[in-house]
Amino acid sequence: MLNISNQRVNETLLKRFPLRTLRTLPDLRAGRRLGHWMLVLLFVGFLTLFLPWRQNIDGQGTITALTPQDRPQTVQNAIAGRIESWKIKEGEYVRKGDTLLVISEIKDEYFDPNLPVRLNEQLDAKNSSLSATYAKIQALEEQMQALQRGLKVKLSSAANKVRQARFKVISDSTDLVAARNNFQIARDRLARYEQGYKDGLFSLTDLESRRLKVQEDNAKTIAQENKLNGSRQELINAELELGTIRADFQEKLAKALSDKSSAVSYRAEAEGEISKLVNKISSVDVRRGMYVVRAPQSGYLVRTLKAGIGETIKEGESIATLQPSDPQVAVELFVRPNDVPLIQPGRIVRLEFDGWPAVQFSGWPAVAVGTFAGEVAVIDAVSSQNGKYRLLVKPARQKGDQPWPKQLRVGSGVYGWVMLDDVPVWYEIWRQLNGFPPSLQQEPKAGDVAKK
Repeated sequence: MLNISNQRVNETLLKRFPLRTLRTLPDLRAGRRLGHWMLVLLFVGFLTLFLPWRQNIDGQGTITALTPQDRPQTVQNAIAGRIESWKIKEGEYVRKGDTLLVISEIKDEYFDPNLPVRLNEQLDAKNSSLSATYAKIQALEEQMQALQRGLKVKLSSAANKVRQARFKVISDSTDLVAARNNFQIARDRLARYEQGYKDGLFSLTDLESRRLKVQEDNAKTIAQENKLNGSRQELINAELELGTIRADFQEKLAKALSDKSSAVSYRAEAEGEISKLVNKISSVDVRRGMYVVRAPQSGYLVRTLKAGIGETIKEGESIATLQPSDPQVAVELFVRPNDVPLIQPGRIVRLEFDGWPAVQFSGWPAVAVGTFAGEVAVIDAVSSQNGKYRLLVKPARQKGDQPWPKQLRVGSGVYGWVMLDDVPVWYEIWRQLNGFPPSLQQEPKAGDVAKK
């Protein structure tokens, strides 16, 4: 009963007599085996605590394109118009320059089908007017030159008249001085004759002759004074005529300059209108080429934002969404602000794509199945609208990894784990229990935040 002997009675009894009570008694060897297994599991768990564990930072995001030109874009029309016909269907592949949509004009100033012809006629008329203005300016310049030449001749003639008048004044002044001297001599002789007549030396006839001589010399003196005054008046008139010639020239020159300035102003205005007409003609030609909306690059037409025939659209309005073909795929991963300082460009990221079967062991990436390798290319310097920081992850090839699937589409969901440094399992458990952040062996550089 106490199992002291090596001979077991219960086994013999169970074979001979199938007793139910003996069969329900526990087997002590099963307990020993359970104890042995528990010791083995405890030992294995203890050894597991010292295995290396890869710390990581998890995040969630979507698939995008690495370059902006490969990301989905909206196709916009440059001018307002009315939809006439669609040339494509949603989901269809289009090449760069293919016609997507045809629109018609809705602005009344462009309704005239012969508008370019009308504008060219206006341009020809303006060019003719401009040519006439150039000719008028040339004629006015020649007129001004003729006025200047005529002024020189008239000024020379008037200056000669002034000099002649001055010479005549000088001559008449000299003659007046001589006449006055003769008149004075005649008066002195008359006085002597009157004294001699009183003394009886001269006759009355001689005295009267001297008196007549004095009157004649006096008359000559008066006549010479009048002549001198006339010469002086002629000098004044010559000088006035010289000033009048200059004043007339200034007036005519001012009028010619005014006409020339008006012509130059009209020429500038005509040149401006011609430039406007040329610009408008070019704009009309370009605008008529915009009645057809074309694909800016090759890709797939994902969705049309406008529908129907006859619907009007505004200028710059989005009409369709285009996904460029063969984009350089990348992952847009969002992480918590608390984890951003621990991430450096070039860090390896393990990615799990939606719709792609995978089994992920974040601490042991080598054991994971169905995940793909990526590399941190860009770390945004500012947070996004959701309060998290965005990482751009580009494809990376590690030993044993497969390239990213070609079936990936922009906008699909992604789960990612940024791989950090290795630590023991016991340290990771202790860190998780205390809520500490992951640790790094080397401090990230300041310039690594936005490094590619």
